[in-house]
Amino acid sequence: MRGLIGKRVLVSGGSSGIGLAAARRFLEEGCRVLVGGLDPAEVDEAVAELRPLGEVTGFAVDVGHEPDATALVEAAVRELGGIDVLANNAGIAWREPFLEITPEHFDRMLAVNLRGMFLVGQAVGRHMVERGGGGVIVNMSSTNGIAGEEDYAHYNASKGGVLLLGKTMAVELGRYGIRVNTLCPGYIRTPLNASIAGAMTDPDFESTYITTRIPLSRAGRPEDVAAAYAFLASEDAAFIHGTELVIDGGQLAVM
Repeated sequence: MRGLIGKRVLVSGGSSGIGLAAARRFLEEGCRVLVGGLDPAEVDEAVAELRPLGEVTGFAVDVGHEPDATALVEAAVRELGGIDVLANNAGIAWREPFLEITPEHFDRMLAVNLRGMFLVGQAVGRHMVERGGGGVIVNMSSTNGIAGEEDYAHYNASKGGVLLLGKTMAVELGRYGIRVNTLCPGYIRTPLNASIAGAMTDPDFESTYITTRIPLSRAGRPEDVAAAYAFLASEDAAFIHGTELVIDGGQLAVM
């Protein structure tokens, strides 16, 4: 991708799954990277795995807590000397019928997936404006932010919020030369989705889901989404702003 060499990239939720793949892709593109993650041991493992590819460091935080989100951005500014690209990727998910969701579960889902997205995005946006403008923020939503899926009411609500948050960020930050876009992956084979599928009573749940709901007849790979992160952060996407990019193998095309 054009224009990524030497860019300073913060990847929240970068210690596993899509975030880890994104960190790897940015390093392969010649960027310098800081990965954030919830579990300190997992962050350390991710950094050790990525280090042969380039300059990378890690920081363990819970982005749903304001002091942690602020500390993550401060760490990236300190370690990288500034932030040119934010892959605003941290998120959680689990299945739960709407009538069984507790207020505590609903609050936790939105605390990480939406509030955390806001906290990290706002702190990075302020940094970019204060240093003179320019930069790229790519938020992580989902096809679940565009269409509802059963047993994910809290997750769907959080990801729908991310879509409108990103559009509003784009409206307000564009004047500073900061591009903001949003990714909407469909079913991606990650450790998180593997654990959700593994908890289903139907052992053929994943294969049935892929066959009936994804026209390309395969699950997405974290690398598929990582490539979209790199594209939107690059100069090849210089006039793409305030929109969402769906990476779903045709999932939303199914009636």
